[in-house]
Amino acid sequence: MRYVGIDPSTKTGFVALGKDGVEVLRAKELTGVGSEDPKRMVYLVDEIMDHLQPEDQICIEGFSHASKGAFVGQQYGIGWLIRAALFRRGLKYIEVSPGQLKKFASGKGNDSKEHLILPIYKSWGFQHKSDNVRDGYVLGKISYHLAHQTESLQKYRREVINAILKTEGAII
Repeated sequence: MRYVGIDPSTKTGFVALGKDGVEVLRAKELTGVGSEDPKRMVYLVDEIMDHLQPEDQICIEGFSHASKGAFVGQQYGIGWLIRAALFRRGLKYIEVSPGQLKKFASGKGNDSKEHLILPIYKSWGFQHKSDNVRDGYVLGKISYHLAHQTESLQKYRREVINAILKTEGAII
């Protein structure tokens, strides 16, 4: 079993952790092929699916409902295409809200992506130039802890795990 985190965006973060939840088997920023949509989006989703295995436990970052700007439509489009591809392949996934991801990483659900760099490094020794990959890493960690429900987690991380577990329909 692998624990996978997917941060969907125009540059999608993909991280697969080993069965121990520590070993990083893959950490990549995926962009698809070309620059014109929908071709780029389709190839991006195909690239993501190529990296997945049937036994993967997957966490995917939920939609940011506070996002604004020209790329919001693209992000929603990519997010739904990924979810549809997971569904077609029969792969289950767990939605993690952006606030839950941030809180699990730093203890604060409203931290900026830049403010997550140091807490991620201090907690797990993981670093990557891409904030999408860093988010994918945190999602992989959440995936692991959802499966193992580790008691030794810090209080704020335990709160995130419990909130996800209590969410009706969290597992598709």
